[in-house]
Amino acid sequence: MSAFLELTQVEMTFPKAGGEFVALENVNLKITEGEYISLIGHSGCGKSTVLNIVAGLYQATKGGAILEGKEVTEPGPERAVVFQNHSLLPWLTAYENVELGVRQVFKGSKSRAEMKEWIEHNLKLVHMDHAMDKRPDELSGGMKQRVGIARALAMEPKVLLMDEPFGALDALTRAHLQDSLMEIQRELGNTVIMITHDVDEAVLLSDRIVMMTNGPRATIGEILEVDLQRPRNRIQLADDVRYNACRSQVLQFLYEKQKKIEGLPLGKEEVQQAQADDAVEELMEKKAS
Repeated sequence: MSAFLELTQVEMTFPKAGGEFVALENVNLKITEGEYISLIGHSGCGKSTVLNIVAGLYQATKGGAILEGKEVTEPGPERAVVFQNHSLLPWLTAYENVELGVRQVFKGSKSRAEMKEWIEHNLKLVHMDHAMDKRPDELSGGMKQRVGIARALAMEPKVLLMDEPFGALDALTRAHLQDSLMEIQRELGNTVIMITHDVDEAVLLSDRIVMMTNGPRATIGEILEVDLQRPRNRIQLADDVRYNACRSQVLQFLYEKQKKIEGLPLGKEEVQQAQADDAVEELMEKKAS
């Protein structure tokens, strides 16, 4: 049986003075429909590059991504992206920000009344139906991110791509959004690929955690199956032996097998990787807006 989403022999190189910088090498990953995958690793390990290849913003130098038997060569509404920065248009209300995506995807297939009902439904999913007429400057950081998630979900994506979606939020807001995301994924069954630096977040949310080796020539080092029953409760899991075993395995990979020496300046190749990731993130945000 073929995978729902598959990365095969992915290599990504960037031009540089005097040669090429190899960001990714020999990345292979099969993802089943409805699976929640977290990508984790140190800065500069190519996590964003992997996400951008799946999003269709990068074409792999070698290999590529296949979604439902079709090669991914460009962005498409079946792959929605949620950024760390909410990327909402400040002059539009929460409702109007979601409406932008809905009109692009469903123009001609949904009536105006159906679009209205669909927009309100997705804002309700993220518990933002009470604030749909507010503009971003009237919303907290967590509320803005909820609207960003609603905008992505309203496109009915087959794959939801999340680039550190809760990284800029305080711990309590982050926890509330994690719980909301688990509820949404349980209800909708979306396939999710999320970049995170938070080990606890990865274990709590994921079916599998994909651990990346340090760049350059980054690849998949280990894949951890998170065999925890759903729905998951963060309080109950705090003392769960399996939860803590998963957490320990990820920490061991990050801080022993892939340890980076703190306090040393980044090498040229690591700087180039970080700059490439930043440039693509900026491009993705522009395309989303």
